[in-house]
Amino acid sequence: MRNRHPWLWVLFWTFLSFLTLFPIYWLFVISMKAPVDLFSTPGLLLDRLNWANYAKVLQSETLRGYMVNSLVISSGNAVLVTLLGFLACYALTRFDLPGKESIFFWTITNRMAPPAVFLLPLFLLLTQVYKIGDFSLADSRLGMILVYCTFNLPFAIWTLRPTLDGIPKELDEAAFVDGASAWRVIWDVIFPLARPGLAVTLILTWVFAWNEYLLAATLTNFNARTITTGLSEYVTTTGTAWGIMAAISVFTLIPALIVFSMVQRHIVAGLTFGAVKG
Repeated sequence: MRNRHPWLWVLFWTFLSFLTLFPIYWLFVISMKAPVDLFSTPGLLLDRLNWANYAKVLQSETLRGYMVNSLVISSGNAVLVTLLGFLACYALTRFDLPGKESIFFWTITNRMAPPAVFLLPLFLLLTQVYKIGDFSLADSRLGMILVYCTFNLPFAIWTLRPTLDGIPKELDEAAFVDGASAWRVIWDVIFPLARPGLAVTLILTWVFAWNEYLLAATLTNFNARTITTGLSEYVTTTGTAWGIMAAISVFTLIPALIVFSMVQRHIVAGLTFGAVKG
């Protein structure tokens, strides 16, 4: 169809792009309307730009704190998960460990389980087990970074496995013959070659941590509350502030777009790295 009817191919992708981008456009339209205009003039086109909702979001010290929490938790979890997943994949792919295929399968079962299953044990761990004197991981950024490892680390291991499998073991052996240590091989030989896969793992785990709602809403009160949970504060018994919620949602899209633009050139290469072996 692409060769015989190229215009149909263009129409097809234009239609898919419209379906993908229209919700974002509609979100922006809602964020630009005052509460009075939201239901009185529900049109698709904007007659004027109203930045009042964005001003309220920027002026809110609480929401700014939630945004900082989201950035710190998501970035910290993405870096930690990518590093641990890389080291775990190196050990599982480079050494003949007994039952390593079972270990791979066991790790992914944590990702397949619904997050609600882990709510009670994680809550007890943060509030009781991991409490030393006045120090507690409950309602803390460090606690949420570790909590998100429960789901993101298995995903990182499975995402990085094809990347590590695609790097020939002969490179390791050649480096060892030249007198390199194990850590020198990991950081100077394997790490640079696995960079595309690491970039993909970093961005995907960052997005997962950034968008997570259930665990953040249950395990945080105020100190480590994220921007996604901040949306629920505008749903009250007296009404819903749709315009402010839409403005917050637009703000949550901006960091994700920035991160995607930074590693965009690595995404395709990372997803296909190791898929075909000679």
